[in-house]
Amino acid sequence: MTTLVIKDLHGDVITEEGNKEILKGVNLTINSGEVHAIMGPNGSGKSTLAYAIAGHPKYVITSGSVTLDGVEITDMTVDERARAGLFLAMQYPVEVPGVSVANFLRTAKTALDGEAPKVRTWVKDVEKVLAGMDLDKSFAARSVNEGFSGGEKKRNEIAQLELLNPKAAILDETDSGLDIDALKVVSEGVNRYSEQGDRAVLLITHYTRILRYIKPDFVHVFVDGRIVDEGGRELADKLEANGYESYVKAAANA
Repeated sequence: MTTLVIKDLHGDVITEEGNKEILKGVNLTINSGEVHAIMGPNGSGKSTLAYAIAGHPKYVITSGSVTLDGVEITDMTVDERARAGLFLAMQYPVEVPGVSVANFLRTAKTALDGEAPKVRTWVKDVEKVLAGMDLDKSFAARSVNEGFSGGEKKRNEIAQLELLNPKAAILDETDSGLDIDALKVVSEGVNRYSEQGDRAVLLITHYTRILRYIKPDFVHVFVDGRIVDEGGRELADKLEANGYESYVKAAANA
């Protein structure tokens, strides 16, 4: 059983002018089989939360804790967090010229499992997952994300999620830039992953459209570096109708 616990998390982003506090006491628990959606306006700190948890060097955790299955991960390196079972799907997936998708995935799987997957079964597994994401098997031979469209990059990220099968997945605005067909394909991949029943998902998004396909168990409103409201799917509908303005004003007056 997987549990991701974020407790009183404070964090800064490193800028040329110095550190700037973004996270101001985040508390969140995601249990096995749960999908949590974090929604909020631009600049509220949603992506900072994702990168801080994943260990991006530009984002510094100043206090608080993040535990995965009871193990503190905030002092771990990025690769140690990945081996512990944490996965981040980035809002803007990076290109890795000269490294094929197949080699990238096999190297990552080997690092996670401590042994290389068998070549014959691995090739079939990769082709199956790529097909499930509407990506031709030829993508396995292409450099990671190089020359990919925005939708192809996002689908490739979810193919990684399915193949690496981490304990907990943080999906940072995976829906941004997707047309309706790509959104459905990406959502189906996330659902296949989460429906295993012992996986935890944190879905960060601006909009409710992805929540038509990925049904969250809990929705959290994120404003000014903290969670200011939470509820079920009905809260997303409320946000769709009314926006974030009342929450932003309340945070400014606090």
